[in-house]
Amino acid sequence: MSVRTGPDTVDLADPALLRDPHGAFARMRERAPLVRAVLPDAGTPVWLATRYDDVRTVLGDTRFVNDPAHVPGTDVSGIRERLIRARGIPPEYARYLLDGILDADGDDHLRLRRLVSRAFTARRVAELRPRVEEITEGLLDRLAAAAEDGVADLMEHLAYPLPITVICELVGVPEPDRPRWREWGRTLFSMRPVEMGAVVRDMVEHIQELIARRRAAPADDLLTALIRVHDSEDGRLSDTELVTMVLTLVVAGHETTAHLIGNGTAALLAHPDQLALLRREPELMPRAVGELMRWCGPVLMARMRYAAEDVELAGVPVRRGEAVMAVLAAADRDPREFGEPDRLDITRETDGRRERHVGFGHGLHYCLGAALARQEGEVALAALLRRFPGLALAVAPEELERERQQLPGMWRLARLPLRL
Repeated sequence: MSVRTGPDTVDLADPALLRDPHGAFARMRERAPLVRAVLPDAGTPVWLATRYDDVRTVLGDTRFVNDPAHVPGTDVSGIRERLIRARGIPPEYARYLLDGILDADGDDHLRLRRLVSRAFTARRVAELRPRVEEITEGLLDRLAAAAEDGVADLMEHLAYPLPITVICELVGVPEPDRPRWREWGRTLFSMRPVEMGAVVRDMVEHIQELIARRRAAPADDLLTALIRVHDSEDGRLSDTELVTMVLTLVVAGHETTAHLIGNGTAALLAHPDQLALLRREPELMPRAVGELMRWCGPVLMARMRYAAEDVELAGVPVRRGEAVMAVLAAADRDPREFGEPDRLDITRETDGRRERHVGFGHGLHYCLGAALARQEGEVALAALLRRFPGLALAVAPEELERERQQLPGMWRLARLPLRL
């Protein structure tokens, strides 16, 4: 079943949208609560939800499911499956991108989430903080040493290495293998068709090798724990789920955090009043990281959801089987929820203990690693500002180069040259 289309249908591959997604999504948000859009290569249009309340509904209402197989009474083909296969990924490897925790619903999702959730509790993350600080200080030493004429690339020397080191240590990926994960993650998020098939194959084969090594030599890491669950008699984790879990944790655990650090640093340096305030009042750092997630978070759009039944969303009928994408970047700048939403304000009030922004999602699929990402962001930014009091952008903000992408799913810097 496909969404009705018309002359106002948005092309998500439009170069103008890819260049300025925040501006384009803002115009859509003010035009209508739901906007029709078409994904390249997928063949089936989707609804875009752009307003804050509607985005939270799509993310939190169980009538919207991640797996199209859970839409009863219809033969709904998965748009993501067609997109992935259009990128040259053969079916035997596509399942590792389609059958994991991010696409599971209901009991399956809860089963998979429980297997790893203890590694990401607030207490466990707090215990990791000294190690995160140690890694950060070492990376900042290398950042300074790598500077040429006082300029160094933050993405290369801190924003990527920090989260990939932390998540790989947590999961159990050996140090010599970690540089490959950075390149694999970059290719996956760029969705370049020429490379994706080979990259997914290499990742799966690498994880299978890691599993074999850990079976022979168990360690105190998450991979060993997952192998024990897989090898137990109750069958709580299949072969595919084990590989997919590792792939998801490592890629999602470093790509988004790397660009939170990169986008956040660039935003602060482009707003000297906010930077000066944060230097004067470093205790504002947790609130600042939350505001940076709202204002320039790395994830622009959430994963596809499907209406499991006929639903009315913002007064618009969404038919059973139709696809909906929640635009997080539009919701987080919705003037219906945030005063002066386009202004970066690190003193912005929170709603008690509730996180108002939806940069980490909402509902059952709320980001499992949110506490770890926040901590890494806080540690990285605090140490960076402390170590380099004269820190500045080496180019004008409008000259910063963004990663090229096929769809406006992520807001990613290719490089972040800083004058130390």
